[in-house]
Amino acid sequence: MRIGSMFGVKAALAAVSVTCLAGTAGAQLFVNDPGFQKGPVEGSDPLVGLPIPGATAAEYRAHLLWNMRAGLNVAALQCQFSPYLRSVDNYNGILAHHSKELAEAYTTMNNYFKRVQGNPAKGQKAFDDYTTITYNNWSTLQAQHGFCQVASDIGKEALLRSKGQLYQTANARMREFRSSLVPAYDRLLIYNPYNIRQPELPELREECFDKKNRLRKRCGGTA
Repeated sequence: MRIGSMFGVKAALAAVSVTCLAGTAGAQLFVNDPGFQKGPVEGSDPLVGLPIPGATAAEYRAHLLWNMRAGLNVAALQCQFSPYLRSVDNYNGILAHHSKELAEAYTTMNNYFKRVQGNPAKGQKAFDDYTTITYNNWSTLQAQHGFCQVASDIGKEALLRSKGQLYQTANARMREFRSSLVPAYDRLLIYNPYNIRQPELPELREECFDKKNRLRKRCGGTA
């Protein structure tokens, strides 16, 4: 079975329930970068996803890839409100371009659960549960715009990676991807009264005005 058919958008619909927003969006969802936390992250970092105790270096690597793929899959479902993001096209392109690397990650994670469970049937169920929870942990509503924009950027970067190098994108962008699940707003549009200079008002004491009701110079006027 091809990896595209195993993990494509249609297959994911049965694995996780997500909410899609209707409407339109412009070329960018934010005028300015909301400032999501960035920086590389290893597969053993708790930020990546569910804990996988006793994992080897190769299994942690697969764990990181599997979580990023799940996030991009959820984005393909949730982010269709903006055609500009090309979430579905990018995701399907990643499945095709990086099929070998993703298939290896799938096999590695499946074997991990079989190994730690000590039984193929229990291992398969544990892997299925892990995958379902991983999908659900990416679903978001309040932070949807930030999540969708970051997912789109990651998807475009992933398509530019050479085959076998998708892990580099996961390593470099997972922290930002997880950070995008926290609601963020365009900093340009946030009202800050300290950024607006208040005009100085003249003194309104009675002695500040002459007989013609003109403001005297000593109070800031011209009379």
